[in-house]
Amino acid sequence: MSSDPTPVDRPDGVEAPRSPRAVARAFAVAILLSTGGIGVGLFLVIVGALVLGAAGVEITPLLEIILSLVLLTVVGFGGVALAYLRYRDCDIDYVGINMPSIREVAYVIAGYVASLALLIMAGVVLAVTNTESAPNAVAESGMQNPEIFLLLIPASFLLIGPFEELLYRGVVQNRLSEALPAPAAIVLASLIFASIHFFSLAGAPRAQLASISVLVLPTLVFGTLYELTDNIVVPALIHGAYNATLFSLLYVTLRFAPDDATQLPEAVTALPV
Repeated sequence: MSSDPTPVDRPDGVEAPRSPRAVARAFAVAILLSTGGIGVGLFLVIVGALVLGAAGVEITPLLEIILSLVLLTVVGFGGVALAYLRYRDCDIDYVGINMPSIREVAYVIAGYVASLALLIMAGVVLAVTNTESAPNAVAESGMQNPEIFLLLIPASFLLIGPFEELLYRGVVQNRLSEALPAPAAIVLASLIFASIHFFSLAGAPRAQLASISVLVLPTLVFGTLYELTDNIVVPALIHGAYNATLFSLLYVTLRFAPDDATQLPEAVTALPV
């Protein structure tokens, strides 16, 4: 990856001049991939729930989470990412998958700390400005049934981090960076990723916008570290650790100090999932 304004060679060997037409096309493809991933996934979740319901299976909150993890995250996001790579005749090396080096492990740790620090700062800003945020539907389900978080903690590393990063950093950000300087590609990919959470957030539009603004912060870290390492494993690990930490915090608070649950910063429930 490169931020040089001249044409760049992408991992698939395609040379991309940064013309207005190339930028518009890259942005359109990024939007299509993003909406396609969530659209396909949500469609499969609905179909899966209908089939199970017709078979007499009770659709519990836990089962809803499992359906979402498998059909939305893995099949929807992962499937669309792999389909796009196949369409462009690219192999998986396009996104960069390597065992992290010692230097990259240091990046993972730094990115994890930075993500949480930004979340804390966002929480302080929301509190000081008395701004209401909108909790993620997944977090709300977990607040009603804390055991859901015990499933989501390992899922953050095994499913959520890897497959969301595969699509939004490995494919969407990469596609944008074929036509834009790296900083612009990182920002746009982060905005797109945060924006697709709009329909998974509860509350008024203003609260949803506040949560989306919070979500942009850690994703900027994910995108920056991906740009620096060209290894999708790095943002996947940061994303997984970030989510797992928040799920763990929510579980411990609800399980052992339920009376303090309402004191959690609203930003904590704004998860990039």
